[in-house]
Amino acid sequence: MKALTGAFTALITPMKDNGDIDFDGWRRLVQFQLENGIDGLVPIGTTGETPTLDEAEEERLLEIVMKEAGGRVPVIAGAGSNSTKHAVLYTKRAKDFGADAALVVTPYYNKPNDEGLLRHFEAVAAVGIPVIVYNIASRTGRNIPTPVMEQLAKMPNIAGVKEASGDVNQMADVINTIKRPKNGAFTVLSGDDALTLPLLALGGDGVISVISNLVPARVAALVKAGLAGDFETARNIHYELLPLVKAAFIETNPVPIKRALLFAGLPAGPTRLPLGRMSALNEKTLLGTVKALGIPS
Repeated sequence: MKALTGAFTALITPMKDNGDIDFDGWRRLVQFQLENGIDGLVPIGTTGETPTLDEAEEERLLEIVMKEAGGRVPVIAGAGSNSTKHAVLYTKRAKDFGADAALVVTPYYNKPNDEGLLRHFEAVAAVGIPVIVYNIASRTGRNIPTPVMEQLAKMPNIAGVKEASGDVNQMADVINTIKRPKNGAFTVLSGDDALTLPLLALGGDGVISVISNLVPARVAALVKAGLAGDFETARNIHYELLPLVKAAFIETNPVPIKRALLFAGLPAGPTRLPLGRMSALNEKTLLGTVKALGIPS
């Protein structure tokens, strides 16, 4: 298994003005990431607008990203669903396409109890590909508490967590009670760009980033420095990027990051409904922040 550490990009899905996927643009975005030193790629996740993609579109995106990556960096394919049956099928698809791991989100809307969570992830883990659990209560309505995460971590193929609870104390508990006793054999990745630096300082492994769609080299440098214990460098990059982090989430992700990419001359296009365009005021704030970073150069 490839090491699931470093800076991973939660890739947007570029669209044409008519709403079709821009597959040529998708290739360009993947190449842009690889050329700028990203450590890994996360296609067809929430940032990629999977709620509005059909299965044929997702499979074409997977096919292209696996070909372009060519084994140079690990690929963690989105495979979540609030139906366990579908999550298993999507995890099998990730395995069949050669992905290095599957990213499986907590079942949303259903709000399963602890037993339901355990059985859900047990089912996807049985597929036989490393699984990164995606814990994001703000999107799913259900936090995975650390005692439940401890039980999940004991299951074969549960390889780590994308921790987006927004709670630094919970992140610390997961690292202290799961990652450290397992001698690092459980990956803890930040799911929140603003908390990448604190997570690294606590002993985490990196980030699945939104802003790295636009600034992959800078996010990769932040994580590299943090993992090496060079927190002065990591802190400087963190504060340099913090205005972008705030602006990128001024409205619902991925609306702002797609607008920023478009401004930078990269493939992005519109979001699909029900995600609408940014307000004029928020767009002005976002683009001002991007310009201040020297983008486009």
